[in-house]
Amino acid sequence: MAILHVHGLFIFFNIFLIIFPFANSSKDSEALLKLKRSFTNSIVLDSWTPETEPCAKWVGILCQNGIVYGLRLGYLGLSGNIDIDALASLSGLRSIALMSNSFSGKIPDFQRIGALKALYISNNEFSGEIPSDYFSKMAGLKKVWLSRNNFSGPIPSSLAQISQLMELHLENNQFSGTIPAFEQKTLISLDLSNNSLEGEIPPGLEKFGLKAFEGNSGLCGGSSGKSCQSKNKNSNNHLKLAMWFLAAFAAVLLAMVIGIFMMGRRDETFDEPVKENLDDPSISSSVKKDFDSSRKGLGSSHRVGSSRRGDLVMINDDKGEFGMGDLMKSAAEVLGNGALGSSYKAVMANGLTVVVKRIKEMSKIGREKFDAEMRKFASLRHKNVLTPLAYHYRKDEKLLVYEYQHKGSLLFLLHSDHGLSHSELNWPVRYKIIQGITRGLGYLHKELSSLEVPHGNLKSSNILLGPNYDPLLVDYGFCSLISGSQAAQVLTAYKSPEAILQSLVSPKCDVFCLGIIILEILTGKYPSQYLNNPQGGTDLVQWTRSAIAEGREVDLLDPDVANATNFLGGMIQLLHIAAACTESNPDYRLDLREAIRRIETISGEGNDDETSEASQSRALGSCKEHSWRRHDSIGDQSGRKSISLEIS
Repeated sequence: MAILHVHGLFIFFNIFLIIFPFANSSKDSEALLKLKRSFTNSIVLDSWTPETEPCAKWVGILCQNGIVYGLRLGYLGLSGNIDIDALASLSGLRSIALMSNSFSGKIPDFQRIGALKALYISNNEFSGEIPSDYFSKMAGLKKVWLSRNNFSGPIPSSLAQISQLMELHLENNQFSGTIPAFEQKTLISLDLSNNSLEGEIPPGLEKFGLKAFEGNSGLCGGSSGKSCQSKNKNSNNHLKLAMWFLAAFAAVLLAMVIGIFMMGRRDETFDEPVKENLDDPSISSSVKKDFDSSRKGLGSSHRVGSSRRGDLVMINDDKGEFGMGDLMKSAAEVLGNGALGSSYKAVMANGLTVVVKRIKEMSKIGREKFDAEMRKFASLRHKNVLTPLAYHYRKDEKLLVYEYQHKGSLLFLLHSDHGLSHSELNWPVRYKIIQGITRGLGYLHKELSSLEVPHGNLKSSNILLGPNYDPLLVDYGFCSLISGSQAAQVLTAYKSPEAILQSLVSPKCDVFCLGIIILEILTGKYPSQYLNNPQGGTDLVQWTRSAIAEGREVDLLDPDVANATNFLGGMIQLLHIAAACTESNPDYRLDLREAIRRIETISGEGNDDETSEASQSRALGSCKEHSWRRHDSIGDQSGRKSISLEIS
C-alpha cells in the first residue's frame, strides 16, 4: 500500500512538472499581449498572437525552460506607454532591452521589477529627473544603460548602493551635480561623458580614463587633466581680478562725474562732431569682404565661398589644375546637407564639374596633419575609390573638392523618385554594385590599415556611381580627423552595436555597415540604422533576423528583382552573408576578407536551367553553417521622418 502511495506521488510530481510550464507560459503570454497593447506602434510584433507560445516564435523573447527571462525589443520603432504591471507579472523576467525606440516621458517604474539584472533603455526620448532612491530596491542589477536620452538632475545616489553593478552608461544626457562615490569593485564599464557634471571625479573611478568623463567641463581631478586645487585657485584669482576691476571702474566713473561737473561751469562752446565718411571706397570694400567671408551657406544664387586665408591646395591633378578663383566664378547648386556638412555642385569654365563638400566637424585638426591625411587619400588608386582633387583649409571649416559623378549616389538610385527606375535596376546591376563596394572596401582596409576604422562612414549616400554603375567610395578615413565625441554623432561606423554600447570601434564596424548596405540593395528599403531620430526607415537587421528564423527570406527581396527566379539562389546567399555581417556580437561577425570571398563566389548571371526552388535550396544549404544566430542585440540607431538625399 505504501509502495502504491509513493508511486502515486511520483506520478503526480511528474504530471505537475509537465503541466506547470504550460500554465506559466500561458500567464506569460497574457502579460506580453497586455504589454503589446500598451505600444502605439506594435505592428512589428505581429508574431505575438494568442494562438502561439511566446517561447516558440515570438520576436524579441528570450526563454529558458519555457519561462520568459528576457525582452530584446530594440530597433523596432516602438512608442507609447510601457505597461509596468504587465512586466511585473513576468516572474522570471531578468533582462529588459528597449534601446533605439521612440519612448518618451519620465522613466517608467522599472524599480517594481526587483529581480531585474539588466536594463537597457538607451537611445530613446526619456526625460526629467530620476528620483535618488529609484534603484534602492533593485539590489540584483548588474547592467544599467540609460545613455542618449534627455535625463536631467543629479545622478541617482541609489546607483552607488547596488553592490553587484558591473556596467553603468549614462552618457549623452543632461545629468548635473557631482558624481556619487561608486565604490563597487565589480564595476568594469562606466561612461558618464557629455553631461553637465561638476566637481571632483571620485578616486575609485580614475581607472576608467578620460573618455568616460569627457564633455563635462565642470569636472576636475582624476583623469580629467584639471587640478581641483588649481581650479579653486583660479576661481579666487578671478574673484580678486573682478574686485580690482570694480574698484578701477568706480575710480574712472568718479573722475568722469567730476570732469563733467567742472566742464559745466565753463562757458566754452564746441563744434558738432564730424560724421564718418561711410561712402569711403576703402571702408565699403572692407565691409563687403567681411560680409562675403562670413556668409553662412552657398546656394544656386551664390558663388562658392571665398576666403582671405589662402587658395585651394591641389593634391590630385588628374583632372587638371584650378584655384579658388575658378570656383568663385562658378554658380553653385546645393546637392544636400549631410551629417558632416553641406555639398555643392559647381561647373567651372573649363567644363570640369566638381562637388565641393563643406565640413565643419574637423575644427580641431591642425593644418599639417590635415594636409598629410588629404595627400594620403589622394594617392589611393582603385576603380571603386574616389579620391579628392583639392582642399581648402580653415580652422573652423574645411572644403574638399571631388569630381562630380552624374549618376549620383546609391541612396539616390535606390530611394529617389527621380533616380533609376527599379525595372532598370536589375539583379546584374545590383550585384555589380555590391561587388564593387566590397572590393573598394577591401582595398581601403589594406591601404589604411593603420586607422582604427579604415572607412568609418560607409553608407549608401557615400557610394557614388560612375558611368557604368561602378560604385565609388567616398568620405573614408575621417575617423582620424574627427574627435571621438563628434565621430559618435556623425560617422556610421559608430552606430554599430559594440560602438554604441561599449564604445568599441574596429575594422569590423565597417563590416557591419557593409551588411546594412547589402540588405538595403537586396530589399530596396531605407535602413533605420542611417537615421538620427527614431522615426522612419526600416530596421533591416531585425527584419532579416526574423525572416531567416522563420524561413521566409524571399519575402525580404525587392519585388522588382525577386521576380527574376533564376537569380534567387544568389540573392538568398547574399542575404545570409549580409546577416553574418550584421551580427551584433563582433566576435561572431564575418571578417571582411571572408565576406569578400563569399560574395565573389556568387554568380551574378543566373541559370535558366535551374528552377528557383533548386537554386534556393542550394543557397540555403551552403549558408546553413552560417545561419543567423540569436544573440542579444543591444545598440543605437533610429530614424527621421523624411529621407535626405545627402552626399556626406
